[in-house]
Amino acid sequence: MREPLTTDSLESFMKALAATTKSPARVYLVGGASAVLLGWRTATIDVDLKINPETDEILRRLPELKERLKINIELASPDDFIPPLPGWEERSQFIRQEGKLSFHHYDFYAQALSKIERGHDQDHQDFIQMIDTGLVNPDRLVDLFYSIENELYRYPDLDRNSFRQAVELAVAAAKVRLRKPE
Repeated sequence: MREPLTTDSLESFMKALAATTKSPARVYLVGGASAVLLGWRTATIDVDLKINPETDEILRRLPELKERLKINIELASPDDFIPPLPGWEERSQFIRQEGKLSFHHYDFYAQALSKIERGHDQDHQDFIQMIDTGLVNPDRLVDLFYSIENELYRYPDLDRNSFRQAVELAVAAAKVRLRKPE
């Protein structure tokens, strides 16, 4: 049975992955892993990540680490579900360097859009945290959505109109929320 992913187990994962990696790479943490590191959640069910470049050396380590650390590991990032946002790599916040691996939070704007698209309760809570902590500016989020809107046809599971409506509603609600005094 897999254990929930906590800050401690996530840090153990990062150190263990870096310990035997000989080639430089970037590891982008996504979703619950970002939320755990930033303190929005105490645990999540898995570590979602994107590796660049995706080398055999790193990929071969993942199953062994999954078993040894008793955690779930998924190769999943927003660009699996929505078009990549322009400038996402530059906006991906640095977490730390471990050996040859550079760990980053995957661009929070891309994470926010993919959470809006998915629409689960936890996704909504994460979106609110991104807005409330200033990681995502609502106006910039809409601009970035518009920049990829013409590429949505590449993702047949997405309905362009309903996704646009969901983004516009989420942003409108976020702007109201930001104007409210605590």
